[in-house]
Amino acid sequence: MTALQEQGRLAKAASYTLATAGTAKKNAALEAIAKILTERKDEWLAANAEDIAAAKEAGMRPAMLDRLTLTAERIDGIVEAVRQVIALPDPIGKVDKMETRPNGLIIGRRRVPLGVVAIIFEARPNVTVDAAALCLKSGNVCILRGGKEAIRSNRKAAELMRAALQAAGLPEDCVSLVQDTSRETANELMHLDGFVDVLIPRGGAGLIRAVAKEASVPVIRTGEGVCHIYVDGEADLDMAAEILYNAKCSRPSVCNAAECLLVQEDVAESFLKKAVPLLDRRQVELRCDETALAILGDRAVPAQESDWDAEYDDYILAVRTVKGMEEAIDFINAHGTGHSEAIVTTNYFKAQRFLDAVDAAAVYVNASTRFTDGGEFGLGAEIGISTQKMHARGPMGLEELTSCKYVIYGEGQVR
Repeated sequence: MTALQEQGRLAKAASYTLATAGTAKKNAALEAIAKILTERKDEWLAANAEDIAAAKEAGMRPAMLDRLTLTAERIDGIVEAVRQVIALPDPIGKVDKMETRPNGLIIGRRRVPLGVVAIIFEARPNVTVDAAALCLKSGNVCILRGGKEAIRSNRKAAELMRAALQAAGLPEDCVSLVQDTSRETANELMHLDGFVDVLIPRGGAGLIRAVAKEASVPVIRTGEGVCHIYVDGEADLDMAAEILYNAKCSRPSVCNAAECLLVQEDVAESFLKKAVPLLDRRQVELRCDETALAILGDRAVPAQESDWDAEYDDYILAVRTVKGMEEAIDFINAHGTGHSEAIVTTNYFKAQRFLDAVDAAAVYVNASTRFTDGGEFGLGAEIGISTQKMHARGPMGLEELTSCKYVIYGEGQVR
């Protein structure tokens, strides 16, 4: 066996123990994780500081550095997210359907873990803990493979969580980290049939597409986010400007950040005069169509065709004018990634039409796309934002990490 195959074998063995561990034991393990991350916070910060130094030396962009950076406050937030998961109902064992058939068989459908969940993600060390916490509570073992930029941070987080699991009486292999961050090892993980039950890529469009194309194990696509804000001709323009600023600038490197502004041409000039001063606070580059460019002049640059499909993860915004809502809907459905889309309007009927017609996991009326998040949706932490239409769509919380089995009670029936 290769090292990764052995890791998969150990994970599979641990999955049978974890699947029947019970809520109290899982919660105790999660509390142990929260406790050790708090008590040994300085060790995690020190490891992260080494990653940050290496990333700066390699010339990593500021927005991506923000993704990579841990602070004491961010660790406190990660620990709080773990405790929120503890407080959530355990979906495992829940029976959501039970009926008696004419032949007397009682047939029920019970929630069970997926088994071994592999997660490939980029330079976001918070994902290491978020993913592990959700997997543990839902009875799933996880194999984590982060990017090379965060390897020191991820190793420390995994080391601490494995120690906590052992102290709580669960196999430490319920959580494991792939130590080799080479492309070859990532490719091997995508083909770990027999050990991995589902693979979840969490990162940029390139990563997600590569995994979906290459993997032989089942894949849930997450995180590819070309999100739009459409400002309707009947919008409150001051509110729209604040929503756009939040959606683009609060954290441009995350998948629920806005990448493209669509504005109804009749209000384009009035709206841009309100929005641009806010965007100027972060020196947002505006890539505009001809109409918007004529309004903004030297403040903007001409958009290229590729800008309408770009996930920038940076302080860059594509700007396009449209004749009305139907054109905006058609554009979003053609260029969006099915993540999060928003309309700003005071017209109830337009809002309802937008909600019905836009094909995305989360569709907003008069609110920022930045709310597409497991914590904000009341799910605790999230494993990712699914943009598929399979069993999981949108923020993937505990229930989305389960499958079902049918349980049948009989009294000697034969067929």
